[in-house]
Amino acid sequence: MKYQNLAEMFFEKRSTMPDHIGYMYKDQGQWKSITFKEAGDRAEKISAGLASVGVSDGDRVAIVSANRMDWALTDYATLALGALLVPVYPSLLSDQIKYILNDSEAKAVIVADDLQMEKINEIRDGLQTAQSFFVFDPPADMKEPWKSLDDLIKMGEAFLSSKANYVMEQIKSVKPEHWATIIYTSGTTGEPKGAILTHNNFLSNVESSLSVLTVDAEDSFLSFLPLSHVLERMAGHYLSCYNGATVAYAESVDTVAENLPEIKPTIMVSVPRLYEKIYAKVIENVESGPALKRKIFYWAINVGKNYITRIMYKKPIPGPLQFKRNLAYKLVFSKLYEKLGGRMRFMISGGAPLSKEIAEFFGAAGLFILEGYGLTETSPVISVNLLNNFRFGTVGPLIPGVEVKIAEDGEILSRGPHIMVGYYKKEEDTKEAIDEEGWFHTGDIGIMEDGFLKITDRKKNLIVTSGGKNIAPQPIENKLVTSPYIEQAVIIGDKRKFCTAVLVASEETVSRWAKENNLTFHNYKELVSLPGVKELIRGELDRLTENLARYETIKDFFLAPQPFSIENKELTPSLKVKRNIVEQHYAEEINRMYDV
Repeated sequence: MKYQNLAEMFFEKRSTMPDHIGYMYKDQGQWKSITFKEAGDRAEKISAGLASVGVSDGDRVAIVSANRMDWALTDYATLALGALLVPVYPSLLSDQIKYILNDSEAKAVIVADDLQMEKINEIRDGLQTAQSFFVFDPPADMKEPWKSLDDLIKMGEAFLSSKANYVMEQIKSVKPEHWATIIYTSGTTGEPKGAILTHNNFLSNVESSLSVLTVDAEDSFLSFLPLSHVLERMAGHYLSCYNGATVAYAESVDTVAENLPEIKPTIMVSVPRLYEKIYAKVIENVESGPALKRKIFYWAINVGKNYITRIMYKKPIPGPLQFKRNLAYKLVFSKLYEKLGGRMRFMISGGAPLSKEIAEFFGAAGLFILEGYGLTETSPVISVNLLNNFRFGTVGPLIPGVEVKIAEDGEILSRGPHIMVGYYKKEEDTKEAIDEEGWFHTGDIGIMEDGFLKITDRKKNLIVTSGGKNIAPQPIENKLVTSPYIEQAVIIGDKRKFCTAVLVASEETVSRWAKENNLTFHNYKELVSLPGVKELIRGELDRLTENLARYETIKDFFLAPQPFSIENKELTPSLKVKRNIVEQHYAEEINRMYDV
């Protein structure tokens, strides 16, 4: 069925599948579920409550909260009025939130708890348009002008008592071209830009994706990637709802491993970091185990890689290989499958490049990570690997309706119904991003290979050494973080004679190594300064980069005294590394590596 807008898509589930479980969440240690009927009724009351404080067509409602069911319902409640939801990462600082609220001209602000309330209170006098303030989990000492979500729902009930059909009538007036959201791109440089996306941007992207990926009411998602992130908003929120799949909200990113076997999801959406951590943990467990266990594990991985490669190139599976693969699954892979809940059909990776080695590892184990590609400005999916058409090391074939061409300088350009309207109040930036023929300039460098899109790096990230050699740092960095001892990596080398790196050690595994070697430390900074740690990491670097061209090799590296963080402005809220900030923070140490 084709929908006119996203609110219609959601509220239609209330009438067509009222008793189907729409959402699950954990409350005081117990998983609770609500049906689409219950979810629709709650969202309608939230919508009417917003209408009662004057939110109407074209207004902005900002939300500052981690993932939860009421985030999703507030989105649909806002969209039902023809208003726009402005998602704000809860990790942002007060001043950053103030910029977004003022730039977007938010009329109402909804936050998660007292921590986010405090941030808003700090900047409230400087907010130019915000008139109403609500909180999901109110503190006992809540004061005006704050009201709780329960208050908002009661206001909605009172509103509906005299205008019973108001919300449903409003939905009918929301056209496909209506603006649905302004999403502020975190940006690795400069101030955030608000990308305007319409109902049709999202719906066209959802429908195109569902024409090549099967997702239905039998599926369940575990949602933990922030809903402020366009990938989770589209895939774990709109796409899941389209055919009535169930969404369970993880308690937090830290509880994903524990929530997986509880929920037993069939689909999961994540950025590569989670898959990197699972991979590192598996390898670490194997390496610390007995020799026989190691031998069986690596035999199973080799069998699995042989098996999945034949599937990838659509070659028949010989009987003996099928027998070995079944044995490998029984001895090794089934354990990983069970840890992920035992029902996983596929996982989706986006937001940043996934290492080819990690995709192959999971593929060998029979757990497909379908890596895709897109940006906030493209709603977001441009391409995605499919269960029956995939290629490791690529971001898959284009989804239907999406055009791509490669510019002369290698930049990927895209055109179609998925492209944003533009950047809010930034005409020049919009003209720079979308040319006169409607092509959006992604800023990524890539190639098309046998119908698969392959990303080589960000245009701005390309390193040109003083010797004129061009180096794409991302593939090298992706390789480095497959080491259980390396958490984060930034390659340095632009306009310099050779490459160096700023690395963040993995605290858990390096700590274990230090204790095994009877070394004493009290904190992370002391840990990475211990004798032998640099040699340990050097050994990993040499192992992982032995096949690089000579000019790509890392001659020296520096271990950062603390992990890169959002608080230190080294990471964006979506966990992308801000290279320029890392280089600024460690300029002295970097320069020292070149003083030879």
